[in-house]
Amino acid sequence: MAQVITVKDLSVIFHVGGREVRAAEGISFEVAKGETFGIVGESGSGKSTILRAIAGLVPSKSTVLEVDGQPAARRRSRDDRRKLQLVFQDPYASLHPRQTVDDILREPLEIHHEQGIDERVTAAIADVGLSPLHRFRYPHQLSGGQRQRVAIARALILNPPILLLDEPTSALDVSVQAEILNLLAKLRQSYSLTSILVSHDLAVVAHLCDRIAIMQLGRMVEVISADDLRSGTVSADYTRKLIAASRGFARIPA
Repeated sequence: MAQVITVKDLSVIFHVGGREVRAAEGISFEVAKGETFGIVGESGSGKSTILRAIAGLVPSKSTVLEVDGQPAARRRSRDDRRKLQLVFQDPYASLHPRQTVDDILREPLEIHHEQGIDERVTAAIADVGLSPLHRFRYPHQLSGGQRQRVAIARALILNPPILLLDEPTSALDVSVQAEILNLLAKLRQSYSLTSILVSHDLAVVAHLCDRIAIMQLGRMVEVISADDLRSGTVSADYTRKLIAASRGFARIPA
């Protein structure tokens, strides 16, 4: 199967207060077409940093970094960014407070000089399970789950082949988390998406992901399948401790 994302020996180093912080080091993995690849670990393990490096939002070094089968340039072009969209953790912070849902969804289409904007905005709103009544509301007039649906619609409105998800449900109530996870599972099929999902929640990655990378202190400890995670069939002591600390993770959201 074709690899849509290839990462080899990826490292991200920040300089803070005169010292060197290795946020991620020696990271290697591949994501096949149509796969949802999970990255899980404690806060500060480097998982979100990897997403931002792939998206070109932070400087990084690597032997190979390919996106959609092409080497990722240090300075991404508009076409490069169109291929890959990112959904952030906090939907309120990622949406412009003075733009309506209509404004938010129109903007990427206008930037890329797309046609049929009204129809595509209408379709995007419906695809994420929002009502036409939400179209001209502002973010503060929406619930947390509705705001995250808008963020997902914005990410998908240009039909990118790749979606990066940075803790997309951690800021939401548990009941709303299940709704968003089920929505993402449905959209994965309807949009033929290849995704990387970052989370600290083992239940989330076990529900959505085919394979899961375990991160610790900026390094990738091992890569396992969702079935291995559920059964506890793992190699690294750290992964066993992570599972033990997350009892009940195998619960699949309804």
